[in-house]
Amino acid sequence: MAEVYLNSKFVGSVDNPIEFVQKIREERRKGIITDNLNVFYKDNANEIQLESSKGRARRPLIIVKDGVPLLTERHIKQLEKNEISWSDLVKQGIIEYLDAAEEENSLVAFFEGELTPEHTHLEITPLSMLGYCTSLVPYGNFNQSTRLNAGSKNQKQALGFYASNFAVRMDMDVNLLHYGQLPVVNTIMHDISGYDKHPAGQNIIVAIMSYKGYNMEDAIILNKGSIDRGFGRSTYYRPSVAEELRYAGGLIDQVGIPDKDVKGYKTEKDYRFLEDDGIIYPEAKVKEGDVVIGKTSPPRFLSSMEEYSLASSTRRESSINLKHGEEGVVDFVMITENEEGNKLIQVRLRDERVPEIGDKFTSRHGQKGIVGLIVPQSDMPFSANGIVPDLIFSPHGIPSRMTISHLIEMVAGKVGALAGRHINGTTFDAEPEERLRKELLSLGFRESGMETLYNGQTGEQYQAKIFIGNMYYLKLKHMVANKIHSRARGPIQLLTRQPTEGRAKEGGLRLGEMEKDTFVAHGASLLLKERFDSDKTVVPVCESCGIIAIKDNYKNKSYCPICGENVDINDIEISYAFKLMLDEFKSLGIYPKLQLESKY
Repeated sequence: MAEVYLNSKFVGSVDNPIEFVQKIREERRKGIITDNLNVFYKDNANEIQLESSKGRARRPLIIVKDGVPLLTERHIKQLEKNEISWSDLVKQGIIEYLDAAEEENSLVAFFEGELTPEHTHLEITPLSMLGYCTSLVPYGNFNQSTRLNAGSKNQKQALGFYASNFAVRMDMDVNLLHYGQLPVVNTIMHDISGYDKHPAGQNIIVAIMSYKGYNMEDAIILNKGSIDRGFGRSTYYRPSVAEELRYAGGLIDQVGIPDKDVKGYKTEKDYRFLEDDGIIYPEAKVKEGDVVIGKTSPPRFLSSMEEYSLASSTRRESSINLKHGEEGVVDFVMITENEEGNKLIQVRLRDERVPEIGDKFTSRHGQKGIVGLIVPQSDMPFSANGIVPDLIFSPHGIPSRMTISHLIEMVAGKVGALAGRHINGTTFDAEPEERLRKELLSLGFRESGMETLYNGQTGEQYQAKIFIGNMYYLKLKHMVANKIHSRARGPIQLLTRQPTEGRAKEGGLRLGEMEKDTFVAHGASLLLKERFDSDKTVVPVCESCGIIAIKDNYKNKSYCPICGENVDINDIEISYAFKLMLDEFKSLGIYPKLQLESKY
């Protein structure tokens, strides 16, 4: 006897579980029971689990009976002629959806040729196991699974042509690739998804070799000539928004050039780009600190006295200006209203981004790397045909990551570029590597994909043969211009007097324990003195009792609140955060004492 659970709730028991499960499946396929129901017999626990809950991941499979799939050629021809649809196949019990649990009771074949009488289902296409981005990776079945996953994630971060109406949209933090191309080596998913409408990469020549150690680890080397020809160029868009808010008491924000008597008025230089309406004009080149929308707001706090005085008319400055490290050209200005009927101003900036050292690029196989050097075209290696690679990739990245498809794509891309055709690299259903190698040989190249290359600086022939071919490369949104951060002096927090946090606020760079160890290891321990006293403060301390003394600036003398004036008082250096803690102790009625020792 087996217990039956519906959506994890006990509903009863059955004598013959196998027969019961079989009956449910038959009824479901006939359409008597809803096709949303999945059944799973757990034989080790002798229980049947029925599932119809929302949000389950289910995937379609072709039903197999006695080793023969129910989907026939006749059905496929009917589908092609639009005589029947997908839902008809589901209703007729030819295709059914299985969830993860019912899959455990099934034996699924990859290809029709593998079917045996034991098989219960057949994959519609093996590709259907993979997600959208994963199925864009060519020759994915030759990759380590973790790299396939990384390749899928990387494609989501790639710059491309995301929307055709980008010119009139006000999207936050948008990147647009200038010269997107279709990949030479594609998959069936490129056709299905209309990838030609929104490409996200470029076809380039890649050589796998080391170059003076500049492409160690995950670094890559770019050809400056390729960048000059447009490789990896993109535009970064970012909007600034201001609205005229209404406050209690009929007060309102005002967009316009602030008057000089406004509280917090900047300098005339900051407002130089604003027109009479207080909004910047298009195509103005702006840098950090420049105001893009001029705005004044009513004072934050209104006291009863101010209501009758002239002071109440003093407004405060609340303009929108560029943050630290931002720059660009004003691209688009829009004046509209929001839902509340308040005036809304949106100003979009654009910034052209040319690849530089520190930018991130990747292939579709999870082989991401940072630009380590940009080499002039004349210094790049070249082949006897005069072919110069656009990118040099480190050879150490291949064996450790086991991305064989990276190598196959290079060979396939080479064939595609020479033969002038697209190569089908669909996972589990691609053009075979052997055929590609034979075609490469017939085109007058080595079938191994290797070529003799020459040193661009000396003209000498390299002793090793270099693996070189065509690849589809993606530029990722992680650009050094958005991330570079350094500081010497700058703003500090009001409470702790320590540097502010974060790049946007010109914050300090945190130095942890392990960072300290690296300084010590380098013998730069005096640098630590400088690093760790960002909030240095001097406090007077009584020598006899160790309590923090009081300094009377008016009389220019210090005294101890307990021992009085006739006692030695020393000035000591402590961090302001520590002084703050001592003050908190005092507020709790705990008087801390400091034990002083001679520093000599």
